[in-house]
Amino acid sequence: MDELRRRIQVARGAEPADLLLRNAQLVNVCSGEYYRADVAIVDDIVISVMPQQDGSFPTLTAREVRDLGGRWLAPALIDGHMHIESTMLTLAEFARQVVPRGVTSVILDPHEFANVLGLDGIRYVLESGRDLPLTSYVMLSSCVPASSFESPYRTLLAEDLLQLLAEEQVLGLAEMMNVPGVLAADPQVLAKIKATRQQRLVVDGHAPGVAGHDLNAYAAAGIQSDHECTTAEEARQRIRLGLWLMIREGSAAQNLDALLPLVRELHPPRVFFVTDDRDPLDIMTRGHIDSMVRRAIELGLEPVEAIRLASYNTAQYFGLLNRGAIAPGYVADLLVLDDLQTFKVAEVYKDGVLVAQHGQLTAEILQDGAGTAGVTGTIHIGTITEADLRIVGRPGPVEVIGIEPGQIITTHLREEAPLRAGEIVADPARDLLKLVVIERHHASGKVGLGLVKGFGLRKGAIASSVAHDAHNIVIAGASDSDIVQAAYALEEMGGGFVCVVDGQVRARVPLPIAGLVSPLPAAEVVQQLRALDAVAAELGCSLEHPCMTLSFLSLSVIPSLKLTDQGLIDVETFTRIPLQR
Repeated sequence: MDELRRRIQVARGAEPADLLLRNAQLVNVCSGEYYRADVAIVDDIVISVMPQQDGSFPTLTAREVRDLGGRWLAPALIDGHMHIESTMLTLAEFARQVVPRGVTSVILDPHEFANVLGLDGIRYVLESGRDLPLTSYVMLSSCVPASSFESPYRTLLAEDLLQLLAEEQVLGLAEMMNVPGVLAADPQVLAKIKATRQQRLVVDGHAPGVAGHDLNAYAAAGIQSDHECTTAEEARQRIRLGLWLMIREGSAAQNLDALLPLVRELHPPRVFFVTDDRDPLDIMTRGHIDSMVRRAIELGLEPVEAIRLASYNTAQYFGLLNRGAIAPGYVADLLVLDDLQTFKVAEVYKDGVLVAQHGQLTAEILQDGAGTAGVTGTIHIGTITEADLRIVGRPGPVEVIGIEPGQIITTHLREEAPLRAGEIVADPARDLLKLVVIERHHASGKVGLGLVKGFGLRKGAIASSVAHDAHNIVIAGASDSDIVQAAYALEEMGGGFVCVVDGQVRARVPLPIAGLVSPLPAAEVVQQLRALDAVAAELGCSLEHPCMTLSFLSLSVIPSLKLTDQGLIDVETFTRIPLQR
């Protein structure tokens, strides 16, 4: 009661505020306006927003007054769907990178940690987010594994997730990738959705290519959003059905340019920005959600609407009704901008406290989240030999995964089999590499074998323990011996990325935390990634970030053709198919 009384008294001008930001050019995402205003803050809450030209408002006083000199004041940014594991950084190091860029809240799907560590992986992410100048919420991973065609550390059932639904930082159920399970009314899938909705929490969707009756059924099941749209027509279908559209701009999947024209046409209220998957090199060079705001403005969207898509709309979807705007009663997460058109962030206020200035974090991070106890030493492949990679074949066509640059979808190709002595082998001259997925959680010996086109690699092998979503080891190579060597190199360093040529490790990026994340500063991780990309380019690789592309080739819920430890998966029909029919 005393707290509320004080807020009322400050708002009426009867008591001083803690902080008064004077002479701000306010970006009001609630009304869609810009105007000169003074903003008063008590503790971590905005108490009063007074347009300067209205003389009927009482003049406020404060213990501290800062004159913004007409600079822009906007709400801080929120990423509505991302995987911290894709940044390859600890949550503390991620905060050091994105808070100075204006991102003060993130909604995390710890799907990758959950696939590697089970419930302990989700708990690790919850613990890692404490005591940071970044508010991190968690959506409970709905599909561990993503489908029955993948082998995770262990399967998470509805009863497992129920243990965490009441956690304060949990906002709902993360992307429901099991579309066939939803449409077939699978009891486990429905139990997860029902339990989440009963708690009045949200259920995120994941429905690439779903349309018509199936899309209606998917929405009717209680799913509320989708971030997998790649065309304006897909996006329009979802908006028409009341689904929230998450516009994604990741490192591998970039959909902003394709979908923004629909926003400019309809100005729909149920749209917001997400990054989904961004690697550290991308974050350090292009930015994070701030880069989406800049690009949207470049493409002609009014700045206040671009900022709304990265703040207020996101908060509304997740029921964070006191975040995402500058208004009385809202959390004081604020940005001071030198320039609105280029979205140049000068200062960042988190909970009413200045935490970053001129691109540098000023708030102290005392410890790096939850540490690494219990989350290392997760790569176990047992004994793998070249004999395990042999594929008996015959003349005729074979199924080939075709890479789509800039997308995580793949094409389903058929090529004449590359044969040598009755075996299907890699043929770098035709840009056909052998693709191998090795189960790495329990050393079960499961190995999936296939072919991939689009890397351009002339020799050697590139391997990754980041392999969405079960995160088994995935390797593309021109040589079976280099493929085997790469697998053992990953096991030895606890996971990450590696490039092997003629039996020698030419470049490596160690990610020892669950085989997904590095304990190093972002700049060092980026240096390692650039070195690996450079080696791959020397070997003829035509992809800008080959390991990011490689990491999605085993994701069995993204069309069209993928490879898991259980074999080739036709995602259009959700069936396992042979390499050669």
